[in-house]
Amino acid sequence: MTATPVRDTPANLTAEDHRLGDGAIHVARAGILVGAAGLAVSLIWGRSAEDLGHRFFHAYLVSFAFYLSLSLGGLFFVILQHLTRSGWSVVLRRPAESIASNLWLMAILALPLIPGIRHLYHWADADAVARDHLLHGKEPYLNVQFFLIRLAVCFVVWIALAAFFRRNSVRQDSTGDVGLTLRMQKWSAPAMLLYAVTATFAAFDLLMSLDPHWYSTIFGVYYFSGSVLGFFAMLALTVLLLQRAGRLAHAVTAEHYHDLGKLVFAFTVFWAYIAFSQYMLIWYANIPEETVWYLRRQNGEWAVVGLALLFGHFVVPFLVLMSRWQKRRPGVLAACCVWVLLMHLLDMYWLVIPQTSPTSARPSLVDITCFLGVGGLYVAGLALSLRRQALVPLRDPRLRESLAFENV
Repeated sequence: MTATPVRDTPANLTAEDHRLGDGAIHVARAGILVGAAGLAVSLIWGRSAEDLGHRFFHAYLVSFAFYLSLSLGGLFFVILQHLTRSGWSVVLRRPAESIASNLWLMAILALPLIPGIRHLYHWADADAVARDHLLHGKEPYLNVQFFLIRLAVCFVVWIALAAFFRRNSVRQDSTGDVGLTLRMQKWSAPAMLLYAVTATFAAFDLLMSLDPHWYSTIFGVYYFSGSVLGFFAMLALTVLLLQRAGRLAHAVTAEHYHDLGKLVFAFTVFWAYIAFSQYMLIWYANIPEETVWYLRRQNGEWAVVGLALLFGHFVVPFLVLMSRWQKRRPGVLAACCVWVLLMHLLDMYWLVIPQTSPTSARPSLVDITCFLGVGGLYVAGLALSLRRQALVPLRDPRLRESLAFENV
């Protein structure tokens, strides 16, 4: 690829309304209103409930981990497209960049977790560490100060990477400089390595360390697989909603939806493979310090949730998306993507809540209000991000390839 500037935008996009416009303001206002109301009710309910420390912060962590995973999936997708020099996905990349850009918002939404550290994590209790030889041995790593440093480093890396790719992509809309594409390709490999390390540590710290006596070397990949699956479902829904609002009408076609459907299908299988691999190896080894985590989730009401994940997170989307034609039908794809996101949320619930509620799997009001609170703010941030720039990389050198893309 030469560094010759791209001087024009394809004609079928010139006349297209490829900007979100003032509609984004209305969506953002609604999101902020829902978010503020949800978090306010969560705090009020939490203050009146007997078990504030445990239930509120655990409910908040479920929602935080869910929405964080979507942005991390978006960042992975953006980096991967530059790493592989992909052409088919150019018309989908700007919404993905916006989803990844929400990582700055997730950094702010991580702040309420700080006062809840000692309620969430057993290893943050000095008395518990003093009584537990295993926790004492892990104290150089599992301590509050180092935990916050690691989390801060992860967010700095993520925000910097998201800003780098988005800034260069948007800049290319005005300059048409192919050198910006070459620059993003050049830095995509080290960016992917940074992403892999930080995403793994974040999964260990935020979720796996809820039970400091349990460990799984594959847990980072487990969270990653759910993150990317959830992101592809959200990307498909975002593009479908934009088209329903009259945007991207001439840019995204059934061919692109077909590929998004294939990616949702593929990562459904990948998530199931990783989940089964983790379970099978721990079950086969039958080591008490490894099996205790699953025993908590295989008894009582949590066993039902586990079965719901088996069939809902894997079997249902696997069967629905197996057919070529189902992937190309926007209504079917949209319904399946909503289902996948609900199952991904249930997965986060299954990872977190058994630590504070080992017998009851029934959600409380604070679980719902935290989800709406964090979600409202997340949608508001996404709407404002999409409003500021064109919804398509207008002068990307591979844009014409993406517009003409057809599946074999």
